Amino acid sequence: MAYIVALTGGIGSGKSTVADMFARLGVPVTDADIIARQVVEPGTPALQAIADHFGTRILAADGTLDRAALRREIFADPAEKTWLNQLLHPLIHQETRRQLNNITAPYALWVVPLLVENNLASLADRVLVVDVHPHEQVARTMRRDGVSAEHAENILRAQASREQRLAVADDILTNHDNDEPLMPRVLALHELYTALARQPKQEHP
Repeated sequence: MAYIVALTGGIGSGKSTVADMFARLGVPVTDADIIARQVVEPGTPALQAIADHFGTRILAADGTLDRAALRREIFADPAEKTWLNQLLHPLIHQETRRQLNNITAPYALWVVPLLVENNLASLADRVLVVDVHPHEQVARTMRRDGVSAEHAENILRAQASREQRLAVADDILTNHDNDEPLMPRVLALHELYTALARQPKQEHP
């Protein structure tokens, strides 16, 4: 398996921007959010199981998953959230491993927004955290999603804290509003990860 660099960060931190920069350098990117959508596409056993469990009210008119409706269902009942996680997490993990196992490049970027929340840091060889101030996250989320400050702050509170993310970081890429351009710093990290990937791989304990 390729050397795995996990990329994480809170909402509005710029994870997607950073991942796109690595992709432009030829780095294969495996994105947990994309996989999470793939495993519940129309026709999948997972979507059928969700519809059987919650009813067709969680389906949109075109047969796709109505994510807002599903969020309302699980928000009100922790037991339902647990049920959903127990269904989806193994499927997401299985597809993630399949994608990573098929990579022939020296290293892969694994984008995992909930790396800290789901205790997944040990599955990567190295962890890169995109770091911003919470007030920047709130402002960016408001601009991007057209939501209120209260709504954005609620999302932040539901995620791991900035301190918890930084505690698992091997590398920190700041993306503050007044920072230097990202690309030169991404390029330096790319060179570092390429060098690390050439070294004999350490087995995880």
